[in-house]
Amino acid sequence: MNQIGVMQGRLLPQIDGRIQAFPQADWSAEFPTARRIGFDAIEFIFEGDPDKHPLLQVEGRDRIGRLVRETGVTVPSVCADFFMECPLFRGTAAQRAASVDVLRRLIQGAARVGVQRIEIPCVDGSALKTDQEKQDLVSALHLVMRDADEHGIGILLETDLPPGPFAALVRAADHPGVLVNYDTGNSAALGYDPEEEIRTLGALIGNIHIKDRIMGGTTVPLGQGNTDFPRVFRALHSIGYRGAFVLQTARDPDDVGVASRYLTQVRQWIGEHLSTPPTS
Repeated sequence: MNQIGVMQGRLLPQIDGRIQAFPQADWSAEFPTARRIGFDAIEFIFEGDPDKHPLLQVEGRDRIGRLVRETGVTVPSVCADFFMECPLFRGTAAQRAASVDVLRRLIQGAARVGVQRIEIPCVDGSALKTDQEKQDLVSALHLVMRDADEHGIGILLETDLPPGPFAALVRAADHPGVLVNYDTGNSAALGYDPEEEIRTLGALIGNIHIKDRIMGGTTVPLGQGNTDFPRVFRALHSIGYRGAFVLQTARDPDDVGVASRYLTQVRQWIGEHLSTPPTS
């Protein structure tokens, strides 16, 4: 059964009009809401001052552990938006080293609350622009993968690269723990063919963000953009995908009600397209 989670903050009021932000003041309030709606998990956001994030604080991790036990809502993945502001592959050598150190600390802290996947977004302002940046990213990953292995955590990359170059980048890391975070909305916005992407990336896909976007444009409610969800799910069926889905959908004044409807929709897509074994 595919686990279905929600991106942290999607069940809470928006912060300063941002579509996505770590809810520092009230993050714990989201767990009982997620349980009530029926989500399996919350994907945490890691951004801002690392020392103030609960994943890097003993008291914060203890609190997360209690909430997981009380609600049954797990924290299997982290979207590390911190590395959009402080990329592992850009800046001075000292800046890159500092970012690698933060990733090591995140791996160690996140593992203590059961996190299995840390996603590194390489999109928008942190998109990979040159071959050198790709090489520097791979080099940075090599520095942390021993820590990741010891703590049972995979490092997932999210990029705006076409499927062939994206697969080549992940394979260049030459490590089974380096995988792909596939975003359905970003793919549509870039005009990529989801069947080609999913079949090319195949077993490298370790997690999926569910969202809808207009080609060349912004995130919109599910069904109002260019994401062809039936094709996406049929392609996922063809590769035998059994991993997690995380709703990273457009915001709405009634975020909780909308999330509940979207959860029902995703369950329907899974039931229609992923409930039977793929044909050979």
